[in-house]
Amino acid sequence: MSASGHEDPVRAWPTDIHVHIQPWDEMKPAALQVMRSGRVDVEALDRFMRDPAALVAHLDAVKIGRVALINYVAPEIMGFSSRVNEWGARYRDAAHGRVLAFGGIHPPACADVREEMRRITEDLRLDGLKLHPPHQNLSPDAYRDGSCPELALVYEACSRARLPIMFHTGTSVFPGARSRLGGALVLDDVAVDFPELTIILAHGGRPLWMKEAFFMLRRHSNVYMDISGIPPKALLEYFPRLEEVAAKALYGTDWPSPGVRTLDGNLLHLKALGLAPANLDLILRGNALKLFPPRN
Repeated sequence: MSASGHEDPVRAWPTDIHVHIQPWDEMKPAALQVMRSGRVDVEALDRFMRDPAALVAHLDAVKIGRVALINYVAPEIMGFSSRVNEWGARYRDAAHGRVLAFGGIHPPACADVREEMRRITEDLRLDGLKLHPPHQNLSPDAYRDGSCPELALVYEACSRARLPIMFHTGTSVFPGARSRLGGALVLDDVAVDFPELTIILAHGGRPLWMKEAFFMLRRHSNVYMDISGIPPKALLEYFPRLEEVAAKALYGTDWPSPGVRTLDGNLLHLKALGLAPANLDLILRGNALKLFPPRN
């Protein structure tokens, strides 16, 4: 309960660790068409993009405590520039504790990686970083073969700042995406080389690399996954031993990406799977509170 005697939604309600409320005006037309196609809630989504208070009111209506806004830098394929970092920080600060802001960096398009990471961790104080190999055409282990040594600077800075990095794992339907780069096992090198870095495997490698993702969760204490983008009815088919790694799994929806129509629909289906209550609570709430404690 809060000091006022009311339930604290941040601590009591689920956290959705993966939503795409972001500056869609930066997206390339073809990518934006994929996001908007077939949706009947475009007007509401546009309002949420502009107005944090409108999003918070929606969170209250569906009883979601927090959402993580997943932004990243992918100028060539998606159109997103480093402006998403300031956008996310401003949005978070206006949402009064109900939003986590993930930002991004694309070393090949960044003139000074060290300074950008300082700005991300110290000035903007973002809650996490998102790297999207298929949308950045950049393998997470490119620091090892010398093709992108600056990636090591990113991992080092996040390790020092205790800033989690979420990596897209799995395929992508967006024009120009390089799905070959969405494997999960390539991150084994990153987890070994940077053991203090918290790694989140977005989408659990679906639909091709779920066994790799499961192996990574069991092998590395610093590796987690989110279950966004996986239809809850298929979740136990993808991860039949999900409850063994309940302490490493985070609830997320990928809303409003293609196929994810509402913010709360997946939640209802997940609760119907029959998971042990303690494990369900970890996935919905507990693990996110551990990795992303509410700010004072």
